[in-house]
Amino acid sequence: MGAVTGLWRYPASSLAGECLEVISVGLETIDGERLFGLVDASNNEIARPDREAKWHKVPRIRTRLSQAHELEIATPQSDWLPAPGAESDRAVSAFLGFEASIRPFRQDAAPDYAGPLTAERYRKAPVHLLTTASLARLKALHPDGAADPRRFRPNIVVDMAAVEGSFPETEWIGRKLAIGDLLLTISEPCRRCGFTIIAQDGFDDDPAILRNLVRHNAHNLGVYCTVDRPARVEIGETMRLL
Repeated sequence: MGAVTGLWRYPASSLAGECLEVISVGLETIDGERLFGLVDASNNEIARPDREAKWHKVPRIRTRLSQAHELEIATPQSDWLPAPGAESDRAVSAFLGFEASIRPFRQDAAPDYAGPLTAERYRKAPVHLLTTASLARLKALHPDGAADPRRFRPNIVVDMAAVEGSFPETEWIGRKLAIGDLLLTISEPCRRCGFTIIAQDGFDDDPAILRNLVRHNAHNLGVYCTVDRPARVEIGETMRLL
């Protein structure tokens, strides 16, 4: 039905993701996915860009994992820095304009880490899949908008032909699909929130993105998937419904 053109993981919740050539998908999560959170250091509140304007700049903070699986971050005002740590916290705080701190989630802290932790915000499903056909449908509804996949934070982007009048994967709930050796069950549509309207590098704030999804696809774009058979997935792998 199509081929993989984008693979993403998000080492830190709400921060920008890391675009990769290959990801390793396990039964419960993608390797390196959502290991850290960003909090307001004054009250330990975790970042919520979908709800509070003070967090709207957070998706512009880049993340990556080193070969040793250690987090590195970069703000638009700083070079890459190891995190968590005092230097990375200073950089993030300077960028956001208030004291903030990157912290491991409680279940993911390294054995030698002795600093503060935070509770995971949520873990909805192991895999979030999005097709270019659905992005094309959104673009057709809102031609002036940027239907950029970064708005929607997918793990796997599949390039497939547009289906007129349809967000196709939303209609596949309950179906099984294979991407290379990976076997998934499409469990539920991905309900979108205010995060989708926030500006990032290359596109501006756009409330009409979410309004169109509410009106034309019951708030949804893309799908969540559970994992039946774990595997590595590479750019170019083909997708087929079973």
